[in-house]
Amino acid sequence: MNSTPYGTHQGEATLDRISWLKLSSVVLPLATPVSDAKVLTGRQTPMTEVAFLFVEVGTEQGYEGVGFSYSKRAGGPGQFAHAKEIAPVLIGEDPSDIARIWTKLVWAGASVGRSGLATQAVAAFDIALWDLKAKRAGLPLAKLLGAHRDSVRCYNTSGGFLHAPIEQVLENATASLAGGIGGIKIKVGQPDGKADLRRVTAVREHLGDDVPLMVDANQQWDRPTAQRMGRALEEFGLVWIEEPLDAYDAQGHASLAASLDTPVASGEMLASVAEHQELLRHHAVDVIQPDAPRIGGITQFLRLAALAEIQHVHLAPHFAMEIHLHLAAAYPHEPWVEHFDWLEPLFNERLRISDGRMHLSSRPGLGITLSEQARAWTQAVHEVGARP
Repeated sequence: MNSTPYGTHQGEATLDRISWLKLSSVVLPLATPVSDAKVLTGRQTPMTEVAFLFVEVGTEQGYEGVGFSYSKRAGGPGQFAHAKEIAPVLIGEDPSDIARIWTKLVWAGASVGRSGLATQAVAAFDIALWDLKAKRAGLPLAKLLGAHRDSVRCYNTSGGFLHAPIEQVLENATASLAGGIGGIKIKVGQPDGKADLRRVTAVREHLGDDVPLMVDANQQWDRPTAQRMGRALEEFGLVWIEEPLDAYDAQGHASLAASLDTPVASGEMLASVAEHQELLRHHAVDVIQPDAPRIGGITQFLRLAALAEIQHVHLAPHFAMEIHLHLAAAYPHEPWVEHFDWLEPLFNERLRISDGRMHLSSRPGLGITLSEQARAWTQAVHEVGARP
């Protein structure tokens, strides 16, 4: 028996062990540089690529899983470097003991903390282990977790960025709805608030009153501006106003949410459950938007979802629809999933969308396999252990 520092051991119930890991650093180029309000206010440059950390895990019994984390603009090489350092501690572990493995990985890199880049590197391992566990059970991940539904409402974001002229945004919205997507989100938060209102007016008039519409300010308003813009946006019947304030301004979000009829959403930029807890503690959001790869993986996402459900907060996970479809399907209150087609070249499979909803497939696990294009975009690989 293999003892651990926590006094647990592997006995008769341990039927398999992790024997092999492959880490891949993959850079996905974007066809068009992407700009939101952070670019227009001078805080960032247009985004031209997304860096991914993929983890493939294999066991002595021949089971495999795949997971990923990602970074925009900066951090990709750092995630890969941290993952290389902590990966060896997984060899010999029971892949079913995911929560314990998450803790072991965090302690392996404890000096860099439990949020941010380090936790995002851990997320790729965690997601791969959940994928493996569901595959071993022969179930889609949502069914392993316990689904409340087999499809989830979905909305498109990628067609509404600020680099696109309004005519293109309207065309993109029409195409999204024709493709079966149920709602449209556009970016706001420009230095000129009147320009934002003109943009929202044009989209609402184009869509009509019945199509769900969201806006996202990407943290670019201060409290007075958010209050003024929030009041001006009330007439458009928005599903939510997203990131109106700095992501860590829980008190500001709480005051805004209490003063507006339009729901307030935030959370995508937070990098731990503890940071999201501040939003919940202050009753700062009507819609919480965690990102599993950013907060440490599926294990942490489930912890946060339980806390949010207790407060009857709605859920709309950020980005990575290939993961978040499963997690949203397992959330008790009817959620939303964000549709981005950016990641499609990385995988051989496609998600089915119709009637405003994204549908679970019968494929086990996450239901994704890496494409040849993903392999071609791979910039570095590191393997630990031996593949069976």
